[in-house]
Amino acid sequence: MPENLTRQILRDRLVTGELTPAAAISLRVDQTLLQDATGTMALMQFEQLEVPRVQVERAVQYVDHNVIQLDFKNPDDHRMLQALCRKYGIDYSRPGNGICHYVHIERYAKPGGILVGADSHTTTSGALGMIAIGAGGLDVAVAMAGHPYEIACPRVVEVHLTNALPRPWVQAKDVILELLRRLTVRGGKNKVFEFTGPGTTDLAVPERGTIANMIAELGATSAIFPPDENTREWLRRQQREDDFAEFGPEPGCEYDERIEIDLAELGPLVAKPQNPDNVVPVEEVAGTPVEQVCIGSSVNSAYLDLALPGAVLADNGGQEVHERVTATATPGSRQILVAIAESGVYRQLVEGGVRMLEPVCGPCVGMGQAPPSHANSLRTFNRNFPGRSGTPDDSVYLCSPALAAVSMLHGEIRDPREYGDPPELLEMPELKPYVDDRHIFPPAPGDEAHDIEIPRGPNIKTPPEHTPLEPELSARIATVQPDNISTGDLAPDGVIVMSYRSNIPAIAEFTFQHRDPEFRKRMREWGTGFIVGGHNYGQGSSREHAALAPLQLGVKAVFAKSFARIHRRNLVAQGILALTFMHELDYDRARVGDTWTLPAVRDELESGADSITVRIEEFGEDFAVTHDFARKEREILQSGGLLHYLKEHAAA
Repeated sequence: MPENLTRQILRDRLVTGELTPAAAISLRVDQTLLQDATGTMALMQFEQLEVPRVQVERAVQYVDHNVIQLDFKNPDDHRMLQALCRKYGIDYSRPGNGICHYVHIERYAKPGGILVGADSHTTTSGALGMIAIGAGGLDVAVAMAGHPYEIACPRVVEVHLTNALPRPWVQAKDVILELLRRLTVRGGKNKVFEFTGPGTTDLAVPERGTIANMIAELGATSAIFPPDENTREWLRRQQREDDFAEFGPEPGCEYDERIEIDLAELGPLVAKPQNPDNVVPVEEVAGTPVEQVCIGSSVNSAYLDLALPGAVLADNGGQEVHERVTATATPGSRQILVAIAESGVYRQLVEGGVRMLEPVCGPCVGMGQAPPSHANSLRTFNRNFPGRSGTPDDSVYLCSPALAAVSMLHGEIRDPREYGDPPELLEMPELKPYVDDRHIFPPAPGDEAHDIEIPRGPNIKTPPEHTPLEPELSARIATVQPDNISTGDLAPDGVIVMSYRSNIPAIAEFTFQHRDPEFRKRMREWGTGFIVGGHNYGQGSSREHAALAPLQLGVKAVFAKSFARIHRRNLVAQGILALTFMHELDYDRARVGDTWTLPAVRDELESGADSITVRIEEFGEDFAVTHDFARKEREILQSGGLLHYLKEHAAA
């Protein structure tokens, strides 16, 4: 039977299971990706697996998130990470070399493979025809140790693109914003979006990367573009044309769903605060004043993303950023930084009044450049969750570089199509002189690795221990949260909090700091507790700190209307029950301080029952919640977490 591209790759890497949507499958992994905010815990958990060297074809550790050296904490983390990489066989991309997702498509991603990364935007590498999946750090550590990656088999959605974008004022960012407008942040759960049709040939690899990156905002498993001549040309410029492989969906193949997008009919779109799916045409928000414009991050940081704003500023003899606006630009990699310097784009941006930032995540994760209080910030980034920018009452709008470029001239959101004839862009230089891996350090040879000492600063603490599930669980409801709680609400972004990524006891003290400031006090007094949430609980980043911090505080279970895919798995991997309301109205039963008991939870999991009994002690009432745990996940929960489960089975 003819197969689509996604199923071809999954079948080729399938270790166990059947390719039936929602069925538990395990996959052989080719590459893994870590960044410094997630890599500290992931590599310390990898150490606990007692495997001498990584077992995948390529493992890369990037340093691009926690790069502000406010004190010793981040530098100590980086020193530890570099030593761990040398010891265990991992490439180490030093600070300033670039943002992990952009560097990975430059130097490592290749058609037909499977990449699993401890960052939700790992999906970016789908631009090159990979199945690239974001995951929690522990799942990545386990894959690095040679175990198959476990996941629910995704549904495959065909996104059929026709015609071409009306450039330059409508861009690839508008394609993914259109998908978010149609499907919402919950619309991609357990789905891979496979892009087909003549419109795909209109998109260069970095443009595909923009779409694949933000497929994570749909809650999707991955996105993939079939490799073609654009892919080959990209790899040629990166001096690795041998990595090219040409294949695609087989004629007559089927998909689980289909979406049609006529690129020629798209217009500029804007995601309003405070979720990426709050998308409207630019006409609805035109005239909205802005005091900050930020271009770049792991999305929209390619050469052309910066060259267009540079050309707009240089047009008509030289234009300037509006006096009320602070504007920044972030190149995606050192390679792009050198290219814009060589071509003259860097000078155009600087002379126009843009502050140039180093090629790191920066303001996208609240690492500097927070907007003023009670002001609007216009960003080409991928997320606008409340408080993510570093300003608690932030008001962040998401848009394309074209829309940002025109808006920063006027101090308000503008429809870029009103600008008129597009300016002439400076041509990107041939990349050959700038393609080098001098700032990606290879690991030590195997015969030297054994003697490498791992330096650990005073902020670095070992991960929390897992303990087996008790026959009965009983705890008080510690907090009740609404829909779309993000992992940033649980483990916040920003310079201060993220410096504790290697210290779970410390970072736990920031859990729900904005959503429920009394939560930690209750947990300290009670010693244990349950969390209740609405739909899409745990959306956004893959950070497993959003599970580790509650574990540290004593959270035993989370009840929600629905879970985001990665966070649900992170809870399971850390031994926390992720339970779903069978009837959504049962959410309304939850009151902070009430005691809920799961009187037979271990027996119900062991028996394979689909429901778990819950008793509300104050009323003597019972109701049932459900779950979608695979058989092995039930065993993991009974063991108290994935690490404990693997140790038990290794001993057996």
